[in-house]
Amino acid sequence: MTRLLTRAQAGAAGLLAQPVLGLAARLALVSAYLLGGTVKLLDWPGAIAEQAHFGLTPPALFAALTIAVELLGAVLLLTRRWAWLGAGMLGVFTLLAAIIANNFWAMEGVERFMARNAFFEHLGLIGGLFLAAALTERERQA
Repeated sequence: MTRLLTRAQAGAAGLLAQPVLGLAARLALVSAYLLGGTVKLLDWPGAIAEQAHFGLTPPALFAALTIAVELLGAVLLLTRRWAWLGAGMLGVFTLLAAIIANNFWAMEGVERFMARNAFFEHLGLIGGLFLAAALTERERQA
């Protein structure tokens, strides 16, 4: 059993060392931001309406900031150029969005249950962003 685990660990380490896997993982991590920023950019009235829905004023300014953060942060993390900044931008954005959109503490019943789950999923995403930045920085220093 120990030998099997050792071989599995060696195989996993070899797979994890592949540069394409790092790129694929970063792409998966930022895919929602790339999609969200692009959709908002292509549907400017919808982007403004979304910000107004959450009570952010002026909504056009917050829509522009959201698009910039989602797209620039994702590109920085994907390209590993200032990955720490990209992850930080997306992490702060995600935390603010989770607080604004998933304020489960002000809800009841099923709505509260769903918003609480989404809130903590966003916290997990923030952790993933910071892990990606830390691994990128470690690779850069090696």
